[in-house]
Amino acid sequence: MSRQKLEHQVEHHTKQLLYEKGYVSPVDLLIKMDRLKPKQVEDWRRKRVPYLERVVAGNLNKLNIILSTLSQIAKQQNLKPSQTHYQSWGKGPKQSLRFSKSGQPQVERLYATHYISKN
Repeated sequence: MSRQKLEHQVEHHTKQLLYEKGYVSPVDLLIKMDRLKPKQVEDWRRKRVPYLERVVAGNLNKLNIILSTLSQIAKQQNLKPSQTHYQSWGKGPKQSLRFSKSGQPQVERLYATHYISKN
């Protein structure tokens, strides 16, 4: 899939999520784009998957395009960024969840940022 087509998909699904929920999160966007299944998210939330990127369809380059395009769209539409802390579900102590294999703070921040409509 070309970069342009991928960017167009991100824009389309971002608009849908903003209409449906009033905000857009990278996890919801990846589900909407069929790159992630709700069951995979649940497995990650229940610590059955060490990091989310492991189960996302597509290579890291495409994921980077999706995340950066979402960030650009959010700036263009004047959406409010909100950092969200993802913790594990289930029994036992709650743990912070990782999105990426690398665990780099800037990558983790991109995944954890929700963009909220100011309307």
